[in-house]
Amino acid sequence: MVNRMILNETAYFGKGAIEKIIPEVQARGFQKALVITDKDLIEFGVATRVLALLDSAKIAYEVYDGIVPNPTVGIVKKGVTAFKKAEADCIIAIGGGSPIDTAKGIGIIITNPEFSDVISLEGEADTKNPSVPILAVPTTSGTAAEVTINYVMTDEEKQRKFVCVDPHDIPIVAFVDSDMMMGMPKTLAAATGMDAMTHAIEGYVTKGAWELTDMLHLKAIEMIGRSLKASVAGDQTGREAMALGQYIAGMGFSNVGLGLVHGMAHPLSAWYNIPHGVACAALLPSVMAFNQDYTGEKYRDIAKALGLQGADTLPLADIREVAVAAIKQLSKEVGIPATISELGVKAEDIPAIAEDAFKDVCTPGNPRAASVAEIIALYQSLL
Repeated sequence: MVNRMILNETAYFGKGAIEKIIPEVQARGFQKALVITDKDLIEFGVATRVLALLDSAKIAYEVYDGIVPNPTVGIVKKGVTAFKKAEADCIIAIGGGSPIDTAKGIGIIITNPEFSDVISLEGEADTKNPSVPILAVPTTSGTAAEVTINYVMTDEEKQRKFVCVDPHDIPIVAFVDSDMMMGMPKTLAAATGMDAMTHAIEGYVTKGAWELTDMLHLKAIEMIGRSLKASVAGDQTGREAMALGQYIAGMGFSNVGLGLVHGMAHPLSAWYNIPHGVACAALLPSVMAFNQDYTGEKYRDIAKALGLQGADTLPLADIREVAVAAIKQLSKEVGIPATISELGVKAEDIPAIAEDAFKDVCTPGNPRAASVAEIIALYQSLL
């Protein structure tokens, strides 16, 4: 079997990493950037830190700040128009998964205009050309969009989210700067952090996992497990560790896929606009329990990475339960709702939501095959 790894050309880590944007832009000969971000990041002075650097270096740019959580097909189309109007030759994406995912969609369509409907990018689209060069500045510790070949769009007309997987969309440079993440409110740090933990755990047990990605995912689980609560509390050391941990998880899952947690989380976000990380966190312990008999010794490895007592000595069935309980407790401690009814999910919608989850591109990667009836039961158990 042949395994493939795709990563950024270049990535910078640590406090002050954004200062490397200027030499990267200049060395690559870019003349004008379209900066893609959202209005809140402008208003609260996060994105403006990057703009100030561009201004000081006299690098031309225009701003597209119309990004919303769970970005839509329409948002991407408007961004394509903005890029063309700006006559830019690169994109600087500043934000969490939504701005960076939007940048990927825009960048791919600019160089592959036959996909301008956006919808046709779903799954593994046969694009011919690399995206417009994207330089990504994450401001959350969770999505790892800056290092993945995936992005997620919302089809507002059909009320569904769809995943695009394309090696041509990966940002060429990532700037993982914990200073840019200090403005996250506690709720966002918790949601994105649990999203990162979900990436690491699902990536570790997914059908496509192999030795190199296993190494990455176990390290990510260790780092996230020990740093998430500190990050949520606003500690910069915790946020810096989370920034790296979520990136490491992204290096792995981008190349091997995910599973049923993400398959079930995507329709929840599409139907109710629930933040993606919150949906994942609410689902993760129950899906882990559903999968546990299909994961061999991997839950013992997860328990070891989390530093759980008895990880080496408890019987496998017991340590599996301990690992699930530990993730459930971590989610509770950082303030994630324990039920999906708290998130607005309605019992009468569950059969239709389950159909969407069953069809989601992430679901086949789950270590245990799930029927629509089993997915319905999982949702219902969390009401």
